Amino acid sequence: MNIQIKSRFSAEVLFEHDCENNSIRLTLELAIKSRANMSGANLSRADLSGANLSGADLSRADLSGADLSHANLSGADLSHANLSGANLSGAYLKNKEKLV
Repeated sequence: MNIQIKSRFSAEVLFEHDCENNSIRLTLELAIKSRANMSGANLSRADLSGANLSGADLSRADLSGADLSHANLSGADLSHANLSGANLSGAYLKNKEKLV
């Protein structure tokens, strides 16, 4: 199944992945591993429970109504992201330590 992650602002495809038994969670994790720019991604109502989103640039992303329960968001950039109605129960939200 082919899944595309699109920009919330222009509907431009930011990343896509096609495989059997695909999911939005798998597609987003692969996007992050490949260092694709997910800033401004439309992920509203996405099931991302338990996802490893550590270090992801999700700034300005639409995560409204998304299930982020038990997701690893450590070091993720969530600045100006829409998190209204998102389920963050059990999510790991620690920021990266800055080394000087």
